Amino acid sequence: MVDIQTLPPPAKVLQLHHYAYRAKDAEETRHFYEDILGLPLYHWIQNDRVPSTGEYCPYTHFFFRLQDGSFIAFFDLGDDTAALPSPNTPAWVNHIAFSVESIQALEDSKTRLQAHGIEVLGITDHRIFKSIYFFDPNGIRLELSAQVAPAEQMQRESLDVRAQLDAWTQQKRERNQQRG
Repeated sequence: MVDIQTLPPPAKVLQLHHYAYRAKDAEETRHFYEDILGLPLYHWIQNDRVPSTGEYCPYTHFFFRLQDGSFIAFFDLGDDTAALPSPNTPAWVNHIAFSVESIQALEDSKTRLQAHGIEVLGITDHRIFKSIYFFDPNGIRLELSAQVAPAEQMQRESLDVRAQLDAWTQQKRERNQQRG
């Protein structure tokens, strides 16, 4: 048994490196992320075997770079099949939100997406930021967000986040007990 007191501290997680999804078609995905959203195709891996498991599964793994150096990545498994949505989760829950620099950039993005025939929901006001929502060609829900609250407000509001989570946890526990 490991003595928790002797473990090294957690590594400092610096930023998101990448988040990976399954792509139905690499070129269709490239067109959407590079030509429409403006994220450059930055890295490409192609292999017949999965390095972590050794499993035979021909694939390509490709990465689009964001301004902060992080990536959104995809796997095309060569069978023209998109990932299925989670059957127990509403479609609006699982999504990736990207930041844009201003409300004007958000409005311009909405116009650009719609000009490419992409259905866009919003601009939605979340009090501290505003967003638009849309789906990529793989059925992945995306969000573009523009911060409207100043950093000082965000810092101030972050001070009681743990108390809010604890209150939610208690409310959820009580609701679940009432349901039996």
